[in-house]
Amino acid sequence: MSGLSGTVRRGGDGAGAAVEVIQREMTVFARRARAAAGRMHPELTLVSYTLLGHLEESGGCRATDLATHYALDKSTVSRQVSALERAGLVERRPDPEDLRVQVLDLTAAGRSVLAQVTERRRAAFRERLADWEAEDLERFAAYLVRYNARPAEDD
Repeated sequence: MSGLSGTVRRGGDGAGAAVEVIQREMTVFARRARAAAGRMHPELTLVSYTLLGHLEESGGCRATDLATHYALDKSTVSRQVSALERAGLVERRPDPEDLRVQVLDLTAAGRSVLAQVTERRRAAFRERLADWEAEDLERFAAYLVRYNARPAEDD
């Protein structure tokens, strides 16, 4: 960790400099994640992949639920969902509790594509982190969970 310590110290006041390094490195991470998404499946953006994952985890939900969960504009979710529907990865069905409401769910093709991309992403992470000690991986995982547990409105 000496490389990181030197980077933080050069930046100034310890915690403030560390926050700057974290912000910069998370931006790099996000750029790489977006670029990797296109390589994993050419029609699947990082947002689309994330939405498919949420639909799988939740067993289906309304588009407004997706927008709320990810703090996205409804029009952004609508565009993404329309593209996923056109690709045959998502379908709409009536909500059994309120037939006026449409629930989004994965199609069989959507489940298959999600499983393929998820495995490719896992393999890429395993490769990138292969030389990390188990203790470092566990600590990093715990820090990410802790960071992401904060409400989205703080971003």
